[in-house]
Amino acid sequence: MILKEHKKHTAITRPAMGNFARNEWAIVGGPCTVIKVVADTIIEALSPKYQCAYADTSHDDIQLQGRLTVGAALEFTDQINFSQLNYKEHLTLFTQRQLFAQMDMVLVNGNHQQAKAQVVIIDANKKASLQKRAAQLTNIQMILLADNADEIFDFVKEVAPNWSELPTFRINSDKEQIIRFFQNKLQQAKPVLNGLVLAGGKSERMGVDKGTMNWHGKEQRYYMADMLKGFSQEVFISCRDEQQQNKIAGAYSTLTDTFTGLGPYGAILSAFRHNPDTAWLVIACDMPLIDDTVLKHLIDNRSTQHLATAYYSDATGFPEPLITIWEPKAYPALLQFLSQGYSCPRKVLINSDIHLLRVPDAAVLSNVNTPEEMDRAKRIIHNQFAKTDEP
Repeated sequence: MILKEHKKHTAITRPAMGNFARNEWAIVGGPCTVIKVVADTIIEALSPKYQCAYADTSHDDIQLQGRLTVGAALEFTDQINFSQLNYKEHLTLFTQRQLFAQMDMVLVNGNHQQAKAQVVIIDANKKASLQKRAAQLTNIQMILLADNADEIFDFVKEVAPNWSELPTFRINSDKEQIIRFFQNKLQQAKPVLNGLVLAGGKSERMGVDKGTMNWHGKEQRYYMADMLKGFSQEVFISCRDEQQQNKIAGAYSTLTDTFTGLGPYGAILSAFRHNPDTAWLVIACDMPLIDDTVLKHLIDNRSTQHLATAYYSDATGFPEPLITIWEPKAYPALLQFLSQGYSCPRKVLINSDIHLLRVPDAAVLSNVNTPEEMDRAKRIIHNQFAKTDEP
């Protein structure tokens, strides 16, 4: 008898993380002082556009400081120019990823820490030290030659059979090329954009499913999905199970909530659970005045450095979460807010580092949730069509 393999845990899609973040490089093979200078050069050049971080290890015998000496497990100090957080215990990989979750790039001192990609320094004085770490050189992406080196070490060639194709620069004279390498890598790593139409609400105030209302010649959920196709790699309609089974046309891809009972918040989390490495352009089906111009303006001004790109709503005085680009770094933030008992996407935007835009026409952000609001939207759309038909 062959026993079936027993699986204890549900298989879910994991983000493409390394030890710290999605985009991380260990700089290895040179003196620690040189590694820090290289990291400083890169971070200074890229930090205006990207969230950058540096990770290192100190082997100095430094005694516990502050409240840690009397037994505190954690000490937080809100400095004038920065915040400082000291832990008594070593961090696990999982805690590291939480702390670095908002970073676009992490550079690591590879003499002490590992990362999923490596930049190798060829330094004659550090050859033996680098050779001891040869097993860690699993994904070399760039080689830097110190002033005392002209040839790549044989053991590096062995672990990187494609060594002759790798970008190779002089560490002191090719700084612009080194910076450009990382610029290109981060541009290539820009998350693709998927579209999500929120159409799973019960429309209790309206009395009719808002996703099925016909404002522009077809059901609104299909109209918005078709509109998003021009801006997104994939488009999904967020819906309830019973909608998917009986009411959504087969030509449209659907996502049902795997975080249930949370309204739009659950729909956004469910989208990230489906694909945590893409950004999601989320739009609610109860905004019938949204058009291509508004979407194009949002996407043209997208900032991947921030957690999200959203419009400021004049009606509420806050960001509008239901026509927003949520970057992959929003996923852990949404989960953290949920763990503290909050399920309002607007609250996440208000309390996070986001890129906030002014909408070209404030009226387009109008929600239609009641028959009265429906009548007002109909008049606006009718007037728009009338102006279009004028000779």
